Amino acid sequence: MKKITLLVVLHVLLSSLLLKPNTANAIGGFDSFHFRNEFLMTSPGAMGFGLYGYANPAILNYVTHPDITFAWSDNDMGLSDFSRWGVFVGIPNTGFAVHRLSLEGYAVIDYRLSTAFGNERFASGLSVGWSGGDTDFFGRETNLTFGNLFRPSQYLSIGLMGTFLTDFDDYEGVIDLAIRPFGNERLAVFGDYALRKDMDMGDGMWSAGVAVEALPGLRFTGRYFDHEAFTFGVQLSLGRIGFSAQGGFDDSFSHTHNTYAVRVGAYDRNVIDDRLREPSYFVELNLSRPMRYQRYRLFDNANSLRRTLDAIDAAAEDPRVSGMVINASGMALNPAMTWEIRQQLQAFRDTGKQVIVFTDNASMNQYHLISVADHIVLDPQGSLMLPGYMMGNVYLNDMLQKLGIGVDEWRYHEYKSGFEALSRNQMSDEDREQRQLLVDNMYELAKQDITSSRGISDEEYERLVNEMVFFNGDDAMEHGLVDKLGRWTAKGDIIEELTGEEPAMLATNNLQRYQLPRDNYWGRKPEIAVIYAVGPVDMDAGMRARSLAEDVKKARKDNNVKAIVFRVESPGGSPLASDVLAEQLLLAKEDKPVLISQGALAASGGYWLSMYGDTIVAAPNTITGSIGVIAGFFYDEGIKERVGYETDFVKQGDMAAMGFGIPVPLLGIPIMDKPFDDKEEELVRNMIGGLYETFVKEVAESRGMTFDETDVISRGRVWSGTDAKEIGLVDAIGGLQHTINMALEASGIGVDGEYEVVEYPEPGLFAFSGLASRLLGIESKTSIEEDPAVKHIMWRARNQGKPMLILPMEYMHDFLYAE
Repeated sequence: MKKITLLVVLHVLLSSLLLKPNTANAIGGFDSFHFRNEFLMTSPGAMGFGLYGYANPAILNYVTHPDITFAWSDNDMGLSDFSRWGVFVGIPNTGFAVHRLSLEGYAVIDYRLSTAFGNERFASGLSVGWSGGDTDFFGRETNLTFGNLFRPSQYLSIGLMGTFLTDFDDYEGVIDLAIRPFGNERLAVFGDYALRKDMDMGDGMWSAGVAVEALPGLRFTGRYFDHEAFTFGVQLSLGRIGFSAQGGFDDSFSHTHNTYAVRVGAYDRNVIDDRLREPSYFVELNLSRPMRYQRYRLFDNANSLRRTLDAIDAAAEDPRVSGMVINASGMALNPAMTWEIRQQLQAFRDTGKQVIVFTDNASMNQYHLISVADHIVLDPQGSLMLPGYMMGNVYLNDMLQKLGIGVDEWRYHEYKSGFEALSRNQMSDEDREQRQLLVDNMYELAKQDITSSRGISDEEYERLVNEMVFFNGDDAMEHGLVDKLGRWTAKGDIIEELTGEEPAMLATNNLQRYQLPRDNYWGRKPEIAVIYAVGPVDMDAGMRARSLAEDVKKARKDNNVKAIVFRVESPGGSPLASDVLAEQLLLAKEDKPVLISQGALAASGGYWLSMYGDTIVAAPNTITGSIGVIAGFFYDEGIKERVGYETDFVKQGDMAAMGFGIPVPLLGIPIMDKPFDDKEEELVRNMIGGLYETFVKEVAESRGMTFDETDVISRGRVWSGTDAKEIGLVDAIGGLQHTINMALEASGIGVDGEYEVVEYPEPGLFAFSGLASRLLGIESKTSIEEDPAVKHIMWRARNQGKPMLILPMEYMHDFLYAE
């Protein structure tokens, strides 16, 4: 069937070369619509990009990559006749054209510069045309074209164009209509109507026809004109180049002319890459850069999680790709991100494509990820360190006492250990119990994945971790932990040695998904909103709940957003901020599916944000739960005397001075002047008890449990994602992409449907440190005030004495900023 189709294409192309052409006259301020757009195979909005704005400038809004087309028509002299030709150039939002016409020994060159702006549903454009050569003979004058393109849905495109001389002595209006019965590029029915000055409404010129994309990049067109002429055309794309030809006929089926075009530049759908070419490219993926949820728009070379997951998926779908090569040296990911990327790479391998990973030094977390590869290449001077997992803490109570700083912890739920590091000198039994279970789960997850991927027995794994721990290159080779010693700079030769073929490398931004034109779908695609709630839950710091609630509201009210995926990466924080955000999620849930994706940390206030979702999805190594409340504060126990401070005050109100204190020199951390008395502490205890009761009640209602059932698994206890699923706190195990896929199904779009992801909050323009680093060529260092751990300590200090939904602060370092 493929051979027959290609023969038909060649037949049309060759036969069009042998047909006799004719000439048409066009003299005036500007040519009529159909004559000046003779190179078009359809109405401007029906197929492709309409000569990049030459006909309707508004279409330039949909051009995403630079492209150039050279077209010509034969006038009585066959293929070599260049009496009429044009060069049409398009880049995003801008187009330029040069069109030459010769007639009776005279020649004119028309120029047109176009621009456009708009969105997926509506675009406007403007072009200015001027001429050179024998302008008097052809009567050319400067002219303007205004164009609009309205695409309210994937089925309909409406174009409106108006061309006029600058003195309005002549003008022409055109309407262009196209319909896609199936909502895609496979079939379009089109028509257009042009009306010039002094014409009656019924005297305008029109055409109508059909365009069919029979195979990717193989298009056939047929078009009938009001003067009983018609054209047949064929267009063949080979990727970054393409060819087209069409023949014109009169009402007696006598051939009148041919047009031809050659296109070079932007990547296009094509049958060769999709159906005929053997996969040969290796995609390069650089995981050595920092991994975040969102990148700044400028001067930021970090990776983003969703783009990384999407790039792996795009490579799996790209028929040109046979494998992926990854630079994992210096990789820094939190445990949940590690697992999510590993899962995506495993899905890539399941398509039959290879994964080759290069690393120089890998720790337990890093090796867990790279063990998924078909081939692991370790730098000859590199090493592996596989000691297992641990969780520990530094306890500061004695130090604070020596400084003269007292600490009070109001802990009424045995597992709520958020203030232990400051109020104790060692781990409590309850905290030891819950931490040990987390460590055991992390260890078993890595063990299961590593032994399965590397073909190592459980006994051998235990021996390697518990007896050897450290492996240089030769050791790692001997024990089957890596497959080859080599360096990233020699990746080409190493890939050829491992696969037996010389690799062609492909950057992720050149994958088909990111290069294909946007002409396959008209209008605005349905959207999934991914909203990132990252950092401590605070109204105006951390995740900035006040503004993030507005983002949730915006996504809720946008009818084109079909579902919300709310990604939680937080140790908790303020009850007020937690509830403000959760309330908006609860409202959104009334209008569309709301799914929660939990990252490395989604506990305490982070679980409050999660509990109202239709579905809660966690990674197996997510830390979640911690349904409980805690409060604590610092007070003066001699520090004033040591540093020479004195305080005094006046008051009206028995407890007006309850929060009064001094700032610690240099740090600015506030220290209360005195500990709470019994009455004040009773007030706080009642607040904590009431808040805990509300928390447990809301969780019980949202999870379909009784209060007592929820209380048993609450009391501040943290759970891994795996255990949380067992006890009913989460619904499914998966990562961000898995949650997006679930949202597609819940919204009715389906995983194979067309959609876009819109992310909130909007990322900043740039980070100053990143800008300085790029412009000055130096590595910027984060100041101590910008260190996440220091920011978190300052945040806790500002909120001391308040009941909080928060995890111990070391979780922030161990799980959000893990390397």
